[in-house]
Amino acid sequence: MSNELLDAVKSGDVSKVSGLLSGADVNMRDAEGDTLLMIAANSGNLAMVKALLAAGADIKATNEVGWTPLMKGIYNAEQDRGFPDVVQALIDAGSDFEHQIVYGTRPLMVAAGYGEAGVVEVLLKAGADPKAKNEGGRTALMMVKDKDYVDVINLIHEAELDLENGEAGCGTRNAPNAQVITFLKPEKK
Repeated sequence: MSNELLDAVKSGDVSKVSGLLSGADVNMRDAEGDTLLMIAANSGNLAMVKALLAAGADIKATNEVGWTPLMKGIYNAEQDRGFPDVVQALIDAGSDFEHQIVYGTRPLMVAAGYGEAGVVEVLLKAGADPKAKNEGGRTALMMVKDKDYVDVINLIHEAELDLENGEAGCGTRNAPNAQVITFLKPEKK
């Protein structure tokens, strides 16, 4: 039954997964060490993520390299996109949006590095620290400037300004009378 459940999660068949979850290990792992919730998050399947969370999937589980379901929802290389709705659901379920992986890298840094403006916005609204540094002293803003994702640069820069000014915000404002050009990463369908 475990291979059948794993295959159903990978194929995105929520109704089949719901039927197989009774008595199954909702925290089982695939050959790479990813849990079912990590697989669902990385595929961007919000309905599957919600079904697995409702069944008691471990939101804090990590794989061999320290990635959590939240980290997996930030970016899928095969689809070249992240999943803000999945990231929001995982945060709402209690995921640690400041979880550190190798070299002190945090979710905001990963999202910024991939140019995922929607995910960056969700993380900032949740309270992710835009000034947090990895072990090399680099912040998310420093990382995104290497890649020239202007929309993400603007979001993080504004969030840093909000922090400095003692304002709660998610980096969605511009200076008065500023003429800002925002370049958006094309959305993948």
